[in-house]
Amino acid sequence: MSHVEMQHSSPAKFRILDLFAGPGGLDVAAHVLGYEVTGIEWDAGACATRAKAGMDTFQGDVRRYRAAFFPHAQVLTGGPPCQTFTVAGHGAGRRALDDVLRYIGRLHTVVRDTADAPDPLRAWRQVFRTWRQIHEELRRKEVEARAIKAEKRAVEQSRAEKRKAMRKRLEESGTSAEEAKQLLKELKAPRTLEFPDVELTRLLKEFGDLDGVLEKLKVRLEELGDERTGLVLQPLWWIIERSRRPGATAYEAIILEQVPAVMRVWEEYAAVLDTLGYRTATQFMHTEAFGVPQTRRRAVLMARLEPGRRDPLPQVEETHELYHRGASRPGPAKADGADTLPLENAENENGRPRRKPEKWVSMETALENAQHCSGEVPVRSRPPFTVVSNYGTGGVPEARGRRDHNAPSATITGKVSRNRVVHKGTDKDLPDGLGRFNNAEAGVLQTFPAAYPWDGNDVSQQIGNAVPPRLALNVLRHVLEPDLSEHEVEDRLDESIRKLVAWRPRRTVEPLDHRGLKGHPLTGR
Repeated sequence: MSHVEMQHSSPAKFRILDLFAGPGGLDVAAHVLGYEVTGIEWDAGACATRAKAGMDTFQGDVRRYRAAFFPHAQVLTGGPPCQTFTVAGHGAGRRALDDVLRYIGRLHTVVRDTADAPDPLRAWRQVFRTWRQIHEELRRKEVEARAIKAEKRAVEQSRAEKRKAMRKRLEESGTSAEEAKQLLKELKAPRTLEFPDVELTRLLKEFGDLDGVLEKLKVRLEELGDERTGLVLQPLWWIIERSRRPGATAYEAIILEQVPAVMRVWEEYAAVLDTLGYRTATQFMHTEAFGVPQTRRRAVLMARLEPGRRDPLPQVEETHELYHRGASRPGPAKADGADTLPLENAENENGRPRRKPEKWVSMETALENAQHCSGEVPVRSRPPFTVVSNYGTGGVPEARGRRDHNAPSATITGKVSRNRVVHKGTDKDLPDGLGRFNNAEAGVLQTFPAAYPWDGNDVSQQIGNAVPPRLALNVLRHVLEPDLSEHEVEDRLDESIRKLVAWRPRRTVEPLDHRGLKGHPLTGR
């Protein structure tokens, strides 16, 4: 029997299934709200962290599971990997996005065309047939891409051998090692080089030919895309399966989030969900506007099953101010000089007075508040500091981004452990190991509890990829508890935030595989 206690259906106790669950950002937020979550995650490092945090987990590829395996899940959440959409320059990201939108369009067409079919089973078979065609097309692309990647590695190895042979030949003919090195740098444009040596000329031509082969392989790989194109379709298919397969019950709510470039995908998702009877909303969310001590934007899709209602879901109200350098309460001036209503007097989408936003949370405040809740890895005191990013700004690699201690952090990425922490306004590293954030501190800047038990490989990447729990907390409460009064919302958030900060792991729970489906509370087996 699974370690998750069986819950009877009730409006107050949703059971959540989290696809691409990561180390548990949404899960820990759901737990402090009182919900049970089961995650599916393939990364071994993230699963190791989830195990120590006591998170219920099926370890493996989402594509090896089906919505039908978890009939008692009432809410579907997730953040499928979509990094290909943000590739700049040569158009690969644009093509990947176009492919995804085209596949969603095919699914939407068959869902819409079969909506009023008199025979539900026949309609389902037609929908499933379309998905199988898409799945098979993506599988063929993956197989071809794997073969091309193997060929590409072989070509790159041959190029390296040709380069090494040319360097050896140059040095044998009397060219110094430094001159040979400089000449070989020009091999990016090999046609500009000419050698009297016949052997060198032959090697140069072969090297140039391999360059041409390599370029063609790269172009073909970009055309094929990668497996993430299929992964981003998985949540939509799970939603369709639960909505249209005879005998299944539709999810009561959906929450999906990713980088801003994925908003186009969520908008197309929303069109399909509208056909399936959901009220939906998409929203760009600034994390610092929800109490996260970090500036980061996320694209969020929210949906509730409410057949017959066509109006969109309301937006999630921001609880904190946006951060702008040099201003704590930013806002564009009116062209005619007129001012806007004070935020504390404005109304929300429900016509009730809007709560005045608090000031954004700084790194210093977040780290200080977390010190008394540290676990095995302490959150440490620091003098005034500046964080120097591992990344450049304005397209200049050497111009590192900088944020002072009394501001929110820049976006936490998988390279957070490489950021330098220096004395404020200087380039002098802080002493005694304070010149880098440890895992607990980096997690706190994502609003994980200070005692969160990070484990496994590449913890920095786990932290950088995670959903900030405090953002997840606001979205979950908004979607799953829409009928609370304004006063109840404030109390609910305040209590949950206190629990989140003070959260500590209670037990270790090993990840499950397919054998764990039997007897699990979500499976009904």
